[in-house]
Amino acid sequence: MEMEEIVEEETSGKHENMVEITVKTIGPARPSRLHVPSSIKVLDLRKLIARKNHLPVENLKLILQGKVLHDRADEDDIYVRFNDGDSLIVAVKPKAPVGLDIDDDDDDLKFQLPQSTSQWKKKLYSFLRNRMKLPDIVLMAIFSLGLKAWALIILWFTLAPIAHKLDLGPLYILGTGFCLIFLNLGRRQPGDVSAYSIFNEDFRELPGTLNADAIDRDIRTGQF
Repeated sequence: MEMEEIVEEETSGKHENMVEITVKTIGPARPSRLHVPSSIKVLDLRKLIARKNHLPVENLKLILQGKVLHDRADEDDIYVRFNDGDSLIVAVKPKAPVGLDIDDDDDDLKFQLPQSTSQWKKKLYSFLRNRMKLPDIVLMAIFSLGLKAWALIILWFTLAPIAHKLDLGPLYILGTGFCLIFLNLGRRQPGDVSAYSIFNEDFRELPGTLNADAIDRDIRTGQF
């Protein structure tokens, strides 16, 4: 079966090197040949394939050499470089049922920085994730802590060798544990009731608390 040949005409003289790639759409569609610049934005490539094959651009997933191509990373456009004869796999994600908002993209299950994150944090996140290959649980621990918390951690590791030399290692660790407990104690606002009645005025309990007195009262009133 011969492949259908698709040739993209150049709209300007900017693209000097054109290469021919094979586009394989998952499904009954036949493979096709596509002429594209050797270096092209993933977003432009996605729009080109969607327009030529009459496919919804938002549901296209492009796969090159086993890797999913993403449009952007850290607010920057991603470029993909092709060699003549490369094969590109195109998968069309099915539309979600009416009334349901389902996104099965694996990246949505990974740790991601908020949109309001500063640019230098995004660059650091990209380096640690893409270059250092740190797992998501480590990235979450790194970027969930503020500068004050990191300063305390560095101070703790700086003082730890000193405590070890003075034979105060166990006391240093115990003191650290008590400090963590007291620093994480919350403060009740006026009118808030503690879960422990002994700390409340007139030993007032939380509504719905089940104890022996409540059970005895319910039995006497015939609620059991």
